[in-house]
Amino acid sequence: MGKTIIEKIIQDHTQDEVSPGRIVWMDLDVRTARDFGGPNVVKNFEREYGEIPVENPRKTFFTFDLCVPACSLKYAENQQVCRLFARKKGIRIFDVDSGIGSHVLIEEGLARARRTVVGTDSHMNILGAVSCFGQGMGDVDITFAFKTGKTWFEVPETVKVVIEGIPSSSTGAKDLALFILKNLGTKKAALKAVEFTGDVFRRFALSDRITLCSMVTEMAGIIGFIPEFDASVEKQIEGFMGVPYEPYAADGDAVYADTIRINAAGLVPQVSVPFLPHKVEDVACLTEIPIDTGFIGSCTNGRTEDIARAARVLKGRKVKDGVSLKIVPATRRVYRELLENGILENLFMSGAIISNPGCGGCAEGHIGLTGSGETQVSTGNRNFEGKQGKGRTYLAGPEVVAASCILGRMGTPEDL
Repeated sequence: MGKTIIEKIIQDHTQDEVSPGRIVWMDLDVRTARDFGGPNVVKNFEREYGEIPVENPRKTFFTFDLCVPACSLKYAENQQVCRLFARKKGIRIFDVDSGIGSHVLIEEGLARARRTVVGTDSHMNILGAVSCFGQGMGDVDITFAFKTGKTWFEVPETVKVVIEGIPSSSTGAKDLALFILKNLGTKKAALKAVEFTGDVFRRFALSDRITLCSMVTEMAGIIGFIPEFDASVEKQIEGFMGVPYEPYAADGDAVYADTIRINAAGLVPQVSVPFLPHKVEDVACLTEIPIDTGFIGSCTNGRTEDIARAARVLKGRKVKDGVSLKIVPATRRVYRELLENGILENLFMSGAIISNPGCGGCAEGHIGLTGSGETQVSTGNRNFEGKQGKGRTYLAGPEVVAASCILGRMGTPEDL
């Protein structure tokens, strides 16, 4: 019987026979902890294992990306606890100037096709964008991974999602991701891997692949893979990895739990309304909703290409008086590219606020919080009640966020 993509990757890392539903012991190529969860990993390790070294320091990392640089005593202490442990164990830290850990792992060539990576990040499955197994786990599991270089894992079933048709030229990857989320909800892909196929993905840049794979968490899925890619994506990934990009493809006789077809022909810009990410509507239905603030960034839309799309909408225009627009690049590399391309200047001249690299937009302590009665439109991946403060957050693509901040209401570039 043939295997799906995730089954092939897991089989490479275990001596157990891999099939859906089986629990296997899996070798890990990379294990990480961030500044949220990391201190618990340190505490667990020192309590359970004392002075025993980590299994392989060269495969073990800390990534600081949540509250960077620390703007509260809690995070300052969290980060320092991890730094001291890392020095003692010989572990490399991607410190507060690096950016979002999962993105840094891609840029550093650590997350590669066919590899296995775990961390204390619920969106570590973003690594499916480069055909790498990525998974977020709790601090106890990550502690064990630090000690042994292994973890147990239940092999998931795989769902194939076939996208038929080509969306309109006014849409981007976030619109398609939200539309897929609307169709799948939180049950059709729950606890399963997803393989996304269709002609639309042949024009997806790496940043687009990252956007869609990031949203698999909101579909309650394990991880998403996109088998189709073109030469430009292959070149970009190989530039990070320094090795040929050789992702797995599913076998022709692989068994899927389901095949779901979604017609995206002519798809128009989408927006997720509070307080559920899968509660998605056309932007055109919401143009009377005033907004107070916008956010562009997060692991879902913080790449150079994402911010450049917003900058093209903003160029020569101004953020409306009384509205604020906050932008957080995903990594230091992204920040440098924005500087070199003159994009930061355009954003500044439009009235946007540009922060240092990091997560942002996700939770308390991050840029992108809202106060009572405040309405935000954000490129983040979650808009649960209370998650980003006491206001209301709508999720959309970078162009919609930029246009909305110019208009002072929900809208698209075509409305300007």
